[in-house]
Amino acid sequence: MALKLVLALLLAGVIASGVGVVYARHQSRALFVQLQSLLSERDALNIEWGQLQLEQSTLATHGRIERLATERLDMHVPAHDEIILVKP
Repeated sequence: MALKLVLALLLAGVIASGVGVVYARHQSRALFVQLQSLLSERDALNIEWGQLQLEQSTLATHGRIERLATERLDMHVPAHDEIILVKP
């Protein structure tokens, strides 16, 4: 009787261990898929960040700012006789 009880406990332990291994393997695969998804998202965001930095540097060039000031705001570099110095 005791031998059957020991064998039953060992069988239950083996089954529980097997189920634990299957669950751990499933969790590992699910986490790996999530990791790959997050890495892809990170890479896409890095590409977008680079594109935005390039766009910002293009939009902020001195020549572009000066051209827009001239065209849209009718601004111009003042002539020497248009400059007034204000002393404190």
